[in-house]
Amino acid sequence: MGVQNSPEAGLDEKAVIAAAERALSDIAVIRKEVAKVIFGQESVVEQTMLAVLSGGHALLVGVPGLAKTKLVATLGTVLGLSSSRIQFTPDLMPSDILGSEVMDQDENGKRSFRFVPGPIFTQLLMADEINRASPRTQSALLQAMQEYHVTVAGRPNDLPKPFHVLATQNPLEQEGTYPLPEAQLDRFLLQVDVDYPELAAERQILLETTGVSEAHAGAAISADRLIEIQTLIRQMPVSEKVLDAILSLVRSARPGNGVASTDKHVAWGPGPRAGQAMMLCARARALYEGRLAPSVDDVLALAEPILQHRMALTFGARAEGMSVRDVIADLVRQAGG
Repeated sequence: MGVQNSPEAGLDEKAVIAAAERALSDIAVIRKEVAKVIFGQESVVEQTMLAVLSGGHALLVGVPGLAKTKLVATLGTVLGLSSSRIQFTPDLMPSDILGSEVMDQDENGKRSFRFVPGPIFTQLLMADEINRASPRTQSALLQAMQEYHVTVAGRPNDLPKPFHVLATQNPLEQEGTYPLPEAQLDRFLLQVDVDYPELAAERQILLETTGVSEAHAGAAISADRLIEIQTLIRQMPVSEKVLDAILSLVRSARPGNGVASTDKHVAWGPGPRAGQAMMLCARARALYEGRLAPSVDDVLALAEPILQHRMALTFGARAEGMSVRDVIADLVRQAGG
């Protein structure tokens, strides 16, 4: 079976195995620390972690009160990242995120401009309720999320490494929300749907969070160590079979590729970023579960969180009551069958 490696791959097989075993140990500590504070929601924690381990951004979607913000704050602590939080509101301006130039005057009366960095200059940015700000303000994150620098007054300003945006979003049906532009949605590696907790987890939440003291998570790794794990994930081998499964699934979600159900129900489908996200997240999922290479099952498991925010249904499909998840589930069934 052929193997596809990234150009950066420079470790031999034994070195990769040794590095993976060390990374597994670190990931186990991370999971243990997060579990002290976040009860249940295993799939939410896993998918959010996969986005960070892959070096990307994640969009957490759910109603208020499901610990989305707490999860992001906890990950900042556990991963040893500097973090800042922006509460998105209708009156928020782009300069409130990026920073702005201010005029200084020295003792001789000479005036000059000085750039004052905004809260985006951090390693983990929590964009809280991102869809409560206007599209103009939301677009302030576009360049940062893709190019990892921001341009102010014609000059690029590099962001710290690593740089991750973990955004929370309220369901669009709620009052005072604006849909995110498609270009910005595409920059999120994963859309993580946060549902209500199960009974046992909600019982534990009530017991653990209403007493005199609450548990707190501690740092498990450093930012430099996180970058090492992200590099390792890019060096993990991907078989031709898995690569073909990724290409087949992503392309089947686009109209005009010979899939009748897609042609009927999908207005526009995922671009190449979806395939890139799948390659990285499949590797990260394998490592997260203690394996050295991803399988086709990883690809199918990640189909919904990677594809759902990169597709739009036709008017006819929406009129029939279909959802993007229904279309993806059908494509997964066809791929797995």
